[in-house]
Amino acid sequence: MTTDRRPARRRAKTSLLLALTAAAAFGGFAATWVRETFQTPALAATVPPPATTVAALPVAVEGQPLPSLAPMLRKVTPAVVSVHSKQRVRVSPFGNDPFFRRMFPDMTQERINESLGSGVIVDAARGLVLTNHHVIEGADDVSVTLSDGRELRAEFIGSDPDTDVALMRIKADKLTALALANSDQLQVGDFVVAVGNPFGVGQTVTSGIVSAVGRSNLPGLGFQNFIQTDASINPGNSGGALVNLRGELVGINTASFNPRGSAAGNIGLGFAIPANLAASIMRQLNDGGTVRRGALGIETQDVTPQIAQGLGLDQSYGAAITRVYPGSAAAAAGLRVGDVVVAANGQRVDNSAALRNFQGLQPVNSKVTLDVRRDGKPLQLSATLREQPRETSGGDLDPRLAGAKFAELPESLRRQGVSGVLVEEVERNSRAARNGLRKGDVVLAGTMGEFGDLGGFRASFGDRPQELWLRVWRNGRQGDLPMR
Repeated sequence: MTTDRRPARRRAKTSLLLALTAAAAFGGFAATWVRETFQTPALAATVPPPATTVAALPVAVEGQPLPSLAPMLRKVTPAVVSVHSKQRVRVSPFGNDPFFRRMFPDMTQERINESLGSGVIVDAARGLVLTNHHVIEGADDVSVTLSDGRELRAEFIGSDPDTDVALMRIKADKLTALALANSDQLQVGDFVVAVGNPFGVGQTVTSGIVSAVGRSNLPGLGFQNFIQTDASINPGNSGGALVNLRGELVGINTASFNPRGSAAGNIGLGFAIPANLAASIMRQLNDGGTVRRGALGIETQDVTPQIAQGLGLDQSYGAAITRVYPGSAAAAAGLRVGDVVVAANGQRVDNSAALRNFQGLQPVNSKVTLDVRRDGKPLQLSATLREQPRETSGGDLDPRLAGAKFAELPESLRRQGVSGVLVEEVERNSRAARNGLRKGDVVLAGTMGEFGDLGGFRASFGDRPQELWLRVWRNGRQGDLPMR
């Protein structure tokens, strides 16, 4: 009998292949183990590289671990609200032409303009909410939405266009308010967090540092003492909170700068109103609804190299006094025409705008120290700022202006290079109206010369001119109006 050896040979080949495969696998594993064991230095023998110092958020505040901003923000975000304002406007196919609007009143239509912003609860018991003036300017109806979703109607208390601060009141239980920090203690490099409602997408938090303090050279805004930050402040953030790492309010977000416009987004140039300034404005608004400012009662002009040479000055900066109003704080302090103010309370005064900005941030009865150059020699004077009237009746100045009310120009308009006084109201069929004055006109000069503000306008009527004309700026054009 013959025996078939093929299955046995196949089994032997299979066993051999498995053995070779296992050997190959083990060999690869063994080779890898040998290489890693003998060719790689032991970790214990590795010398660690020197530590590199990098900028980072602090890990503790006042001895308390703070690996995240979340614990602080849980206390802050309930105090930040979304602000929704509505304004009803009448539009006509004839634009603003008063003749056709009167002739065809039925063709005008009502339109609702809506805007979104942010606000900060600063007093939970009284329901006080701070926001920006431009967020609620001209609004007929304002409501706020809390972080828990409650929507509440807001009562307008008052606003100050020149610092862009507004105050509202809401009525609700279980409100959360932010404590106000001393913003004068802020330093460049301090960490800050911005909370608001950018683009209406909902409550959003961004972080950064204080990039600068005391910014006051932004065009188109009012009295300025801004905190600059690189925390993102986009449209809709206006009126929101800028807080420190303790969750205290250090500023009210108000503006961002972008040469391509706000729709282009944030580029790290955001600005906030310091908490100390906002608190001062808030107290005045809550007490009487208006803000009273101190003033020196002077008119000035910038010091050019030619003026500096004529006045015997070594440097061409400062505000040269061209008029001192009778009975003013400046007159009481002994300031004279020809004096040059180079510093106020230790702050350098570069030009007339800087001195005006300084005065606009001071309350009535503030005591200020002025560094002056008189006949080229240094002199220091002290003054107590007095309140200047913010508006005046034309009839009190001259019968030919009866029926018109004049007011100070908005500071934002002044920063666009306009000076003079604003025609705030004109009564229908009054003498001023018959002479051609209209509400919204800006009076630049007159028979009595030029004037920079309402104080100068009032002072110029010390001697009533026999013939009176006013140079008026209206809709981008200038013209002279005779007052009869």
